[in-house]
Amino acid sequence: MKEQKKIILLALIVGLVLMLAKFGAYFITASNFVLTDAAESIVNILASSFAFFSIYLAARPRDVNHPYGHGKIEFFSVFIEGGLIGMAGLVIIFKSVYNIFYPHPISQLVTGAIIIGATGVVNGGVGYYMVRSGKRLRSITIEADGRHLITDMVTSIGLVGGLLLIHFTQVYILDSLLSILVALYILYTSYKLVRKSVSGLMDETDFEVLQEVLAILNAQRRDEWIDFHNLRVQKYGNDLHIDCHMTLPNYFDLNKVHTQVSLVDRLINQEASVKIEFFIHADPCLPNCCHYCNMHNCPIRSEAKNTDIIWTMENITRNKKHFEQ
Repeated sequence: MKEQKKIILLALIVGLVLMLAKFGAYFITASNFVLTDAAESIVNILASSFAFFSIYLAARPRDVNHPYGHGKIEFFSVFIEGGLIGMAGLVIIFKSVYNIFYPHPISQLVTGAIIIGATGVVNGGVGYYMVRSGKRLRSITIEADGRHLITDMVTSIGLVGGLLLIHFTQVYILDSLLSILVALYILYTSYKLVRKSVSGLMDETDFEVLQEVLAILNAQRRDEWIDFHNLRVQKYGNDLHIDCHMTLPNYFDLNKVHTQVSLVDRLINQEASVKIEFFIHADPCLPNCCHYCNMHNCPIRSEAKNTDIIWTMENITRNKKHFEQ
């Protein structure tokens, strides 16, 4: 968590400096187009501040009230960031529409373009670093903040081009029209962030992790593991939890069951790219399992094995043993 806090603190400090630069460019030019970037920089500061708090809270140990930890706060952080970006986009649209009908003079567009271009380069570099760090650390907050900064870079590039276009054509209504286009892009970014946060809060399946777990289970398969089913992946900040049912021979004693359950946990956490906490419910096998069971010299087998079943997204997530269609 110390590394995550350092990354967010870096974003916060950089954001403060760039915000001052962008508002300086706005006061020089009086351009709505420049204001779009300056207004979004305020959102950057607020988002990074809340992200810093959410990472601090997510790092707190589990307690009685939060048995799975405090990691869900990161999804709230992303939701707030997306909401703030959306509000900034709406404000920019309203102001730009107003200035189409009630225009005001703008000036020194080349100077404004140079300032905005420089801030865009810095934002892009910091954003790229944060996205890579967020993926490596499995932090949705850092990744979202990084994508926000990359979005800021893209809008800054468009901003520089737009300011130069206005300067050379002297068509000043373009200032408001281009501001509206950038604001629509900001709203789209807001939607994607809010959608991602809601998917986490609603415990949507992390298919990337699930596919990785499936590949490991199929590659490391043991004869004793008759089937897995009702497997569910949940994300709490950096922590991943998997609940599943595991069918084992019904003549195994408790020690053998515990050995196999622990083996699954150990193998997955050795091979997977992330650490996962398992809650495995052991099921006893039934006679209908025999046709796909790999156990040799089974004392209770009712029929010979005649089917090989590969664990897939479909059969491992259903709340049914593999013979139940």
